[in-house]
Amino acid sequence: MKTKLLLLFFALGEITASAQTDSLPNITKASNGKLIDAIQIHEVVVTGTRNETDIRHLPMTISVIDRKQIEQSMQPSILPILTQQVPGLFITARGIMGYGVSGGAAGGMSLRGIGSGSGRLMVLIDGHPQYMGLMGHPIADAYQSLMAERVEVLRGPASVLYGSNAMGGVINIVTRQLHEEGVKTNLNLGYGSFNTLQSEVTNRIRKGGFTSLISGSYNRTDGHRRNMGFEQYGGYAKLGYEFSPYWNIRGDVNVTHFNASQPGEVTDPMIDADQSITRGMTSVAVENRYERTSGAVSFFYNWGDHWINDGYTANPDDKNNPKPYRFDSHDDMMGISWYQSAQLFTGNRLTAGVDYYRFGGKAQNRYVEGERNGEREHIVDKVQHEIASYIDFRQDISHWLTLDAGIRIDHHSHIGTEWIPQAGLSFHLPGSIELKASAGKGFRYPTIREMYMFPPKNPDLRPESMWNYELAFAQRLLDGRLSYGINVFYIDGKNLIVAVPRAGATPLNMNTGKIDNTGVEVEAAYRIHPHWSVETNYSYLHMDNPVLGAPEHKFYAGAMFSKNRWTVSTGLQYVANLYTDVDHVQTEDFVLWNINGSFKVTEWFDIWARGENLLAQRYEINARYPMPKATIMAGINVKF
Repeated sequence: MKTKLLLLFFALGEITASAQTDSLPNITKASNGKLIDAIQIHEVVVTGTRNETDIRHLPMTISVIDRKQIEQSMQPSILPILTQQVPGLFITARGIMGYGVSGGAAGGMSLRGIGSGSGRLMVLIDGHPQYMGLMGHPIADAYQSLMAERVEVLRGPASVLYGSNAMGGVINIVTRQLHEEGVKTNLNLGYGSFNTLQSEVTNRIRKGGFTSLISGSYNRTDGHRRNMGFEQYGGYAKLGYEFSPYWNIRGDVNVTHFNASQPGEVTDPMIDADQSITRGMTSVAVENRYERTSGAVSFFYNWGDHWINDGYTANPDDKNNPKPYRFDSHDDMMGISWYQSAQLFTGNRLTAGVDYYRFGGKAQNRYVEGERNGEREHIVDKVQHEIASYIDFRQDISHWLTLDAGIRIDHHSHIGTEWIPQAGLSFHLPGSIELKASAGKGFRYPTIREMYMFPPKNPDLRPESMWNYELAFAQRLLDGRLSYGINVFYIDGKNLIVAVPRAGATPLNMNTGKIDNTGVEVEAAYRIHPHWSVETNYSYLHMDNPVLGAPEHKFYAGAMFSKNRWTVSTGLQYVANLYTDVDHVQTEDFVLWNINGSFKVTEWFDIWARGENLLAQRYEINARYPMPKATIMAGINVKF
């Protein structure tokens, strides 16, 4: 391990160009029609510390996707843009729309080779955990663009602040609000390849201390293969009231329902492999913000209902007959969180918090035909609890150095207690140079599925854990028009839960897996002209133990032009050695060319178009599930 760390540190010193920064300049249009930096050098984030903090003073690496970028992507889901914009992050897909669950599903998220399929990567909404209470993993189709003001991706362990499942990092969706007085309504409609429809309507109000947002969507597609239809309804509402300049209350609710079908492998098609899923979340938070202290107490509740028909193969010679039962489950997660951050003296920030989570659910096979019609076959009915407290201490040591250290003590009702430390240094050097070094622990408790559902279940599993060591360098030049940087990391993980074969018996989940990942992530952006900008990112990942959906190389280069009524952006993405099958070691290489464009007909009416995979590449992200060739979407955007 020491040898690998020395090599990483040496690599950092050798690379001085073509690099990445924590906060690249996202180009947006000002009121005078010129382009300006939407993210300045003093960018503020909330994910790495709970309270709003200058990103320069945090030792971890955080990527930010703002509302402008989300809107320019013209996607109903927030996930596709993340694969392009965040180095080290890859999200699997299976078609033009819809990820699905169970067999043939996509939407797996891999960050630096740490996958979300077993809950090793956490999705948050306003800092609240979002995952299936029984299976422990996020549900990709629940994260729609209509709710997101911005997305912050913390690349590396975040278990000190967010506990289990934040082992490899977090994707935090910060929800929308209207900052200026008035009423705004927006309608977006689009139609394209494979009879695909996307629609969204949003109303936002701000009057004095009152704010509201109500949004609804309907999306559907036939899919590029037979038996691959997808249909989704979604709604989001958020209300807030500011009692004073120092106190406010907010509450929100989001419900998504989708029906999905998976066609099976192209060599072995499936029939009636259908899913009907409802996911919901709600939260209430009371927040305070003073000059020297800020904090919040919040309550959240997530739930899901899953109705799944596993289907059967279309091959008439196969004895796999239609299933007489349907998998039926209900899961939920309830939590209460409190934190308060205070400046004790000059250059200091101390944050302390407490989290309590209750999660679980029940699952059964419900027979719908045959001799057992109406019977229910019990699978699991479990509830577990997690309670934790944490503290994070940050101190500026003169104007050029910031020290950050934190620790969490986390207790699980079934597993026991874990201690999670992290520490880092941020150097603010002449020439707008930022140099960061950090070390942090991530961990994950076994899920209810791994302990109690289906072979190879094992109730005696222990937590997984890993250490992430990282160095990052970033610099801004030419009055901020050019940004570049690089970070290198080493991940050492142990006690990973894997299914171990046994002679004469079914496999058994055991803590025998390891992680040994090394990588480099590079990013750069250059505003060439008030109307032109370019950006690029690249990530290299070496894994001793390959992970499904994790590429060795991922490169993206994009350009944007915006002048008068026109806005056009295009990007080229190259993916190499993407693991689509780890059992038989199958990899995939491909190049994707996408383009987006919009034209402002009037102040309140835009037309837009989006083209994807315009090179008509034949490729797979999930083994034996070919992706569509070139696809086109076009639509209108109405504002009033």
